[in-house]
Amino acid sequence: MFNGLIREIAEVVSYSQNKLRLKAKHRPNLGDSIAVNGACLSVIELFSDGFSVELSAETRAVIATENLKGRVHMEPAMRLSDRVDGHLVQGHIDALGEISKIVRHENGVDFYINLPRDIMHLMANKGSICVDGVSLTINEVTPNGVRLTIIPITFRESLFSEFKIGRRVNIESDLLARYVAHQLGFKKQMSWEEIDHIASLY
Repeated sequence: MFNGLIREIAEVVSYSQNKLRLKAKHRPNLGDSIAVNGACLSVIELFSDGFSVELSAETRAVIATENLKGRVHMEPAMRLSDRVDGHLVQGHIDALGEISKIVRHENGVDFYINLPRDIMHLMANKGSICVDGVSLTINEVTPNGVRLTIIPITFRESLFSEFKIGRRVNIESDLLARYVAHQLGFKKQMSWEEIDHIASLY
């Protein structure tokens, strides 16, 4: 489980044969979970200047592997004693989004991200979303995706300042939205009492 707060910008040393080697200050143990651009990966090798993680076929099929170069967002897994300053993130990528528009403002930058139709029901105004590992609030649900406002500190401390229109990004929807959608999906005809009961759980 993760916070969606980037702890370090790691440098990609190599990516080949499904192994990603990173240069980083963080010193994990073998088997530790590390989120790289939002995808939860396991540490398989340790080096004096970093570590390697391995990407399964399933992971490679759903993330933007073309971004595993240069610099990447990195977050080690949470400890039970940690504060949750972002939102609860599993590191399980739902889909790929594509940046369609970037609008700069006086104290923030709006990113418009197009999303696949099959995850749009998981998006809500002022709900949570994780984009390339960064916990963000959805400012607006648009017909084709979402609008996010990146505040100056996030823009400065993440790789969002380097993102361009057309970039594909890893998207993880809100954990609670997934479970609610899953439960509702198995109820073809529900009474208002059943709906109220499910809503009360969250």
